Amino acid sequence: MTKSVAHDLWRRFQRDGLPVGVVLLAVLGLWYIGAVAMNATGAIERVLPQDTPWTWQDLVAATLDMQRPVLPTPHQIALDFWSSLVDWPIDSPRNLLFHVVVTAESTLWGFVLGTLLGLLLAVLIVHSRTLDRALLPWIVASQTVPVLAIAPIVLVILGSLGFSGVAPKAVIAMYLCFFPVTVAMVQGLRSPQRIETEMMHTYAANWWQSLWLLRLPASLPFLFPALRVGIAAGLVGAMVAELPTGAVAGLGARLLTGSYYGNTIQIWSALVMSALLGLTLTLVVALVERLVLRRRGGQA
Repeated sequence: MTKSVAHDLWRRFQRDGLPVGVVLLAVLGLWYIGAVAMNATGAIERVLPQDTPWTWQDLVAATLDMQRPVLPTPHQIALDFWSSLVDWPIDSPRNLLFHVVVTAESTLWGFVLGTLLGLLLAVLIVHSRTLDRALLPWIVASQTVPVLAIAPIVLVILGSLGFSGVAPKAVIAMYLCFFPVTVAMVQGLRSPQRIETEMMHTYAANWWQSLWLLRLPASLPFLFPALRVGIAAGLVGAMVAELPTGAVAGLGARLLTGSYYGNTIQIWSALVMSALLGLTLTLVVALVERLVLRRRGGQA
């Protein structure tokens, strides 16, 4: 039994883990080569001695351990990432978890508001041909405006109305969240077949009963993929919203600070943390999807 389990695990590793590991090693190798190539000029000018000879080994070593490299190496990013987590208290702006909490709060509020707005718009569009023709083109057109262009405008308007802190950033996150939810839910609410809708009419169900008992359950397979896209987009919106305000907290602010001082290692550490945050939020939505579909007797 033990040999069988070990053999099964090894086969799974060969099927799933080995290809990923090979690609990861290839990416790391290319990353180190790129770091040496891009940091060579700076190492020659600022690190290596000008009055004594040096070898190519000295050049490679200098490029891999520069304080302000053009392209940081993976081990530099990992060390800075770990140092920010263990060398500073969690309420310190030097700790990445401090910034994660700030950005996650804006992201989650924007995600909730965007999901509710998307659901409301989808219901209105499905139940009214007039609103379908009037709203849907504008909803699609809204996503053609770059968020970097609209974020400062939204922040200025909300600031003049007295909104500050989380609210403006949540609105920007909502702006990116609501679109995938709206489009997916319109398709999902229209997914029931004609015979199913006619059966609801046969039972004299009103539009609310038809929505609750037929259309919403049928739309769940469309909703959750949209939620995964929406929460990832909301994270991007929350980080972008932190840039024009010169915020002192949040992953976007961490990126901005690193850019001001030319600290590329800090920038990359914040990018890694934002990727981990986005992955975590997406996995939470996927877990909720699995639980909901399993409870309904669907395939998880």
